[in-house]
Amino acid sequence: MRHKIQTSTFAFLAAITMQAQTLEDCQRAAEQNYPLIRQYELIEKTSELTVANISKGWLPQLSASAQATYQSDVASWPTAMGNMLQQMGLQMKGLKKDQYRVGIDVQQTLYDGGMISSQKRVAREQGKVQAAQTEVSLYQVRRRVNEMYFGLLLIEDQILLNNDLQQLLAGNEKKLTSMMKNGIASESDLNNVKAERLKVVQQGTSLESQRRMLQTLLSTFCGITVSKPEKPAAAELSGQNQRPELRLFDGQLRLADAQEKALNAALMPRLGLFAQGFYGYPGYNMFEDMMKHDWSLNGMVGARLTWNIGALYTRKNDKAKIQLQRAVTENNREIFLFDSKLQEIQQNENVSRYKKLMTDDDEIIRLRSAVRKSAESKLSHGIIDVNALVNEINQENAAKVQRSTHEIEMLKEIYDNKFTTNN
Repeated sequence: MRHKIQTSTFAFLAAITMQAQTLEDCQRAAEQNYPLIRQYELIEKTSELTVANISKGWLPQLSASAQATYQSDVASWPTAMGNMLQQMGLQMKGLKKDQYRVGIDVQQTLYDGGMISSQKRVAREQGKVQAAQTEVSLYQVRRRVNEMYFGLLLIEDQILLNNDLQQLLAGNEKKLTSMMKNGIASESDLNNVKAERLKVVQQGTSLESQRRMLQTLLSTFCGITVSKPEKPAAAELSGQNQRPELRLFDGQLRLADAQEKALNAALMPRLGLFAQGFYGYPGYNMFEDMMKHDWSLNGMVGARLTWNIGALYTRKNDKAKIQLQRAVTENNREIFLFDSKLQEIQQNENVSRYKKLMTDDDEIIRLRSAVRKSAESKLSHGIIDVNALVNEINQENAAKVQRSTHEIEMLKEIYDNKFTTNN
């Protein structure tokens, strides 16, 4: 099964490397590439081993022991009885003060009051909580991908606008060259436009360097080659909060329930069988051992019912601690939902603001383009100088850059909102 998962993951990464990468592609690839992903398997194996160990509580429990003791006094015949036995020709040596035994004890649980099953339930719930905590940590990878991805999109838009600006300045440079040959423009006018174009080329070089840096960072983080990021669509802002933190809180509450049931199981009696056997001196036949100081085999089997009422002493406090854990978890849930709601309100307002700004940006670009075209016509007729034209070209480009920035920032707010709600 694990081999199939690894094969499908490799196929997925290979497929998205060969085509344009969406934001979702990069997020999935980053989660698969991030080292924390391996903790899921480690947690699962640890949980399985813990449950398996707890289940072994139903197996017979063996213990071996050896001991040697010296006692200050031992059981012996009363003096009068000893004298009487001596008169009868019987020599009673009595027990020796040094005693030895090597033995084995076997215990088999028949009924444990549900303790083993409750411990297994607690272990499973603890594993689920650890997995949920890992999921919460891994989810933060998406935020880092968002930062780099939208930063890369913004740089790419600026590079496109920079190329357009270079072409526009190159076109005007060509016109001025022709005008200079015809004696309509001066060489200083041509040099002014040429210098402005070279400055824009320098800006393009800087932007290309920033793009390569962001591409390398994002590719390394995702474990794939990100060369063609796609601009995501402006999705709707709606949906119920489905963040992994909420699943973590649910898991913590289930763990508290399992721990409380374990407290109940701790109060139940235990029933089991036992067997004891040892080789040593003295044995169970004390009278025989008073006469002979020989080692012997001895054994005992039986059933044992135990009821440890000591758990009652701390039960009230233990239950109170579990209730406090529940209260802390519920409070953390309320804090998380409250903070998330504030983020949603802020993000929704930012999206609305950027949409209004983009509407104004479109009108500003239209007006700036008309002014720039008019300035180009005026320059051809000698009405304005080159500085005025360069200024209008830069104003138009600044408007386009501002519009692009507002669009990328709006998209980022939308997908930050999707991160906030996991929708």
